[in-house]
Amino acid sequence: MAGARLPHDGELFFKLVRVVNLTARPFVETLARQHRLSLNEWRIMIVLGSHPGSAAHEIADAIGLDKMSVSRAIAGLERQGRIVKRADPGDARRVLLELAPAGRRLYEAVGAAGRLREIQLFAGLDAADKAQLERLVDRLITAIDAPPAAAPGRGRRHVRPGGGGSIRG
Repeated sequence: MAGARLPHDGELFFKLVRVVNLTARPFVETLARQHRLSLNEWRIMIVLGSHPGSAAHEIADAIGLDKMSVSRAIAGLERQGRIVKRADPGDARRVLLELAPAGRRLYEAVGAAGRLREIQLFAGLDAADKAQLERLVDRLITAIDAPPAAAPGRGRRHVRPGGGGSIRG
């Protein structure tokens, strides 16, 4: 893209990246090491904590990670006995994932620290500010998650979280 500017540290895009990084920092610096848990593994556990029985592609869509990253994280969680896989009774080709008892215990323990971080993050916002921010972030997600304009005659299949399967928004 000729002429496209890169983001600068004072711009909104860079600030959003910084918020994500600052929010994740305590997890990476303490909890990840303590529990031998990657950030992507934790993100998958968050989805499975509220949407047990999700398939890998649904998880990838829900958290916005590529399928290979999700696949590696699932393999790690399975090796550590934190998730279990089972066949979908309605579709033998489909594998459903859920937290194993050890994963559920870890989810509860690590989640408590995450809830404290969330309280800290939103402490300066009142309910109206928080509601407005949520609407704006939802709009950003919709805009970035939209499929690029396809060339005439070339379609692109796009799966959205909540558009099928067990993950509902």
